[in-house]
Amino acid sequence: MKCIVGLGNPGLKYKKTRHNIGFQVIDYIAKENGWKFKKDKFNAHYIQEVVNGEKVLLLKPQTYMNRSGQSVKEATDYFNIDAEDVLVIYDDLDLPTGKIRLRQKGGHGGHNGIRDIIAQLDTKEFNRIRFGIGRPESNESVTDYVLGKFSKIEQADITPSIEKSKEACETWCEKPFLQVMNNFNQS
Repeated sequence: MKCIVGLGNPGLKYKKTRHNIGFQVIDYIAKENGWKFKKDKFNAHYIQEVVNGEKVLLLKPQTYMNRSGQSVKEATDYFNIDAEDVLVIYDDLDLPTGKIRLRQKGGHGGHNGIRDIIAQLDTKEFNRIRFGIGRPESNESVTDYVLGKFSKIEQADITPSIEKSKEACETWCEKPFLQVMNNFNQS
């Protein structure tokens, strides 16, 4: 079984913010496949389905970003999912808006959601889709920036990348992550 986790914060206040891009990708995967979030468990909204012959758990932790690992740990323990079968989608300030980068492992890069997942899973060896949100250009604080919404111009940059992230997730359900990473990082 694979577990695809989108990071974000619960509640309408945070909907469509830069920090919630992981939720947006998970919601897009669900919408495009006609799936509904019917279940709440593991401090998360989740869907269990089959993609390309592989059982998949789509997970949106409802613990707030800084505690995302708690939800991921509960779900992976319950379904006995290894860390190498986890893919986390999250916002990244160090990439231009709309740019995605796939990685097999690594540090947290200052991202508190990833920091908590590393701590809870006790490993850095899980797959990631880093989704670029850029950096604030003015004197705006990083906190205000990540909790702000994308502009109309930025929205044009992220929409195709949400689709590309969905395709990467679905491809991972039938191919090794290294192959997916090599294919999707080229464009």
